[in-house]
Parts: sequence; structure tokens; C-alpha cells
Amino acid sequence: MDRSNKMLIVGAGPCGLSHAKALADAGIAYEQVEADDEVGGNWYHGTYRTAHIISSRKTTEFSDFPMPDDYPDFPSQRQMGDYYKLYADTFGLRDSIEFHTKVTAIKPRSDELWDVELATGERRVYKGVLVCNGHHWHKRFPSYPGEFTGEYIHSKDFKDPKQLAEKRVLVIGGGNSACDVVSEAARVSECAHLSLRRGYWMTPKSIFGKPSIESPLMHLPLPVQRLLLRLLLRVVVGRYEDYGLPRPDHKIFEKHPTISTEIFHYLKHGRIKPRPDVERFEGNTVYFTDGTADEFDMIVAATGFYVSFPFLPDGMVPMKNEQLPLLYAGCVLPEYRHFYLIGTQQVRYGIGPLLTPGSKLIAKMIELQDHMQLPIGLVLKDSGYPLPDTHLVDPIRSLRRMKIANYTLPRLLKKERRLRKRLKAETFVNLPMSSDPDLQVY
Repeated sequence: MDRSNKMLIVGAGPCGLSHAKALADAGIAYEQVEADDEVGGNWYHGTYRTAHIISSRKTTEFSDFPMPDDYPDFPSQRQMGDYYKLYADTFGLRDSIEFHTKVTAIKPRSDELWDVELATGERRVYKGVLVCNGHHWHKRFPSYPGEFTGEYIHSKDFKDPKQLAEKRVLVIGGGNSACDVVSEAARVSECAHLSLRRGYWMTPKSIFGKPSIESPLMHLPLPVQRLLLRLLLRVVVGRYEDYGLPRPDHKIFEKHPTISTEIFHYLKHGRIKPRPDVERFEGNTVYFTDGTADEFDMIVAATGFYVSFPFLPDGMVPMKNEQLPLLYAGCVLPEYRHFYLIGTQQVRYGIGPLLTPGSKLIAKMIELQDHMQLPIGLVLKDSGYPLPDTHLVDPIRSLRRMKIANYTLPRLLKKERRLRKRLKAETFVNLPMSSDPDLQVY
């Protein structure tokens, strides 16, 4: 089967599903592969049984497909899984997905097509690729001297509170996953300790009866957001030190905020004990940087994930601090046509409102690339588009940029033609002179 006129979408999580719908709506031929046996991505295979979303329903749902009216503000794992299945079924996306199909290699070809190799050994050639493989799968573990001889897992491996029952549990980390896991441990374990390397901005899920991330404050300029949120947190939460937590060592939104109500509840009830950073391991004993030590049965490392693409050639995607792919418009490289890395940055809260407009924008870029000889990433680079300087995305600002991009994208065609002429002229000027007078170029 000739696939050289088709795009390939890798992954059928929220990003993959949204882009599949956008390509289908735009009449762009595509195929989609998914390593798992169902849609949903991380909400199908990567979360624990009793999990609920951190972002609210309204900031997680697709803008063109609201969640069912009977869903709560913070839907459960099962509800999220059902929602993504319903999305795929409603828009007829499932028939175009090849499940149990894992991509092991994606390589650019000299004819500007793309070689794709599957785990079965099958090789295919596509016009282009959209990589939607997510970034919550390549586990990052902390490094400490010594060896812990108890059970040592990553938060990705935590699937059921039964894993924590009647154990002495230490959770390392201060992000959303850490607060979720240690709160689960507070309910069922013998003891639950939380090791923090630094201070975090921790915000309750709801403020004044509404999800905190739906606050009108989020539409204000960033400096104003920071000022008002600090004041609001002082009133609603109080001082972090009064909970035994260290003060944050950064401004709000410089790092991903932690959203949890239970963490404050269990700290005040003595069910969670805050600890400083780990110094070293010795058997079942963990020594902390303040000189204290305790024995534990289980450690859960809620220390995040690497952003990685093991199926791409080494060095193909430049990275900053192992966390931030340096991509123009957040998705393209200047060296390649029809290659799109999707969802590599992290939205401050729910990605839902960005998915539909962002997917439609990618579809427009694909159509525009078809009318260009040069990679659209090169045109963006030459036009002065900046590279990202942080992996955190302000959703309000991003929506604003997407609206502007819908009007400015067509102008890239003229810029591409001018750039092509300039590059040809530069190539002509730099041609070496022939030693044969009859063949010299003037």
C-alpha cells in the first residue's frame, strides 16, 4: 500500500485524537497508530485507579466536545477514560487507529518522505509524521548515595492504594503526583512522609466554591496574577511554614504549580509528615539532610519524567535541560518538511481548550507546507519566530497567539518565496569558479 501521500499520527491520547479529528475535518489523508489497545493515553494506562484530574472539567474538555453534564468539577480516572472513548467513537476516529502498533524508528529520507519502522519489523513510508506520544512515560528517578532495599517505585507505577496499605511510605517530590500519592498514603498506610528538596507553590483545588484554575485572575497580566494569588493564598491557606512546608524558592508560575486540597488537610491532621531532601540510603533507612533518619517499607519517587523520543535519530531534536525541545511554533524543526512534535510543553493547567484550536492550526500548517518547497520551520526561523524559553505554557496567552496565527499563517507563503530566492542567490554567489574559461560562471 502506498502511504507516501498520507500523514502518520503516533499515539491516540488526547493530543493524538484531537489531531486526528482536525486532519479528518480538513480532508488530509492520515493513518494513526497506538501501542496500547485503547485510546486515552496516560488516562488509560498511566494513572492510578482512584485518581481525579488536577485541572477542572472546563479546562480539560475539548472545546468542541464538552464533557457530560453529570461529570463533577474534577472527573475520575474512569470518567476521563470514558470521555476519550466517547470522543473517538462520536467522530468516527477509531476505525483509522491501528492498536497494538508500536513505532520503533522514524527517520527522514533524502526525498523528503519519512521511513517508519514498527515493532513487528514492518517498514512504511509516509509523507509526514505527527508525534503525539506524550511526555508522562519516561520515568525520572532521583539519584542519592547508597541503596534502598525496600520497595522503590516511580509514581507512574502506582496503580492502586492497596500498594500502600499498612506500609511506612516515603514520597519524594512536591508536584501534583507527589501530593496525590502521599494523600492516598495518608489514608491507608502506617505512616506517610513527604520529602521536599525545595518549596513549592501549593494551591487548593477550589477557592470560594469554584475550581481555583477557573478564577478570572488567570486572564490578568502575569505580574498581577502573581500579586493577587499571593494575597489570596495567604488568606485561604496561610503561611506554608505553619504546615511544616518550606517557603517557595521561586515566583508563582516560574515552575509548574501544585494543586491539592488534601495535602493541607492531612498535614494538619498529622497524617503526612514533611521531611527535607534525602541525603542517602542505607538498607531500609533513609537519612535526610537535616540529620534525621527513619525506616521505610516503600519509597515512591514522584520526580517527573524526561521528554524523550527514542524512535528518532539521536540529536535530531535539540533539547534544553533535557526538558524542553527547541521547536519553532512549539512543534516544527527548520530542517524537515512535514514533521510535527506535538504536546512537548506543559500547560499551567488543563490542556483541553488548547487542543482543538491547536490541532486545527497544525492542519493549516500541513496544507501550507504542501505549497512550500522549504520547511515551514525554516521559514518561521527566518521570520524571527523565537524558540521557547520554558516548558510551561500560559494557556490564555497561547489561545491569543493561535487566533493571531490563523490570520498571519498565509503570509508565510510570500516569505517562503522570498527566502527561497535569497537562498538561491546566495548559493549562486558562493559557487566555485571553474578553471576552464569556457565553463566559468559570470
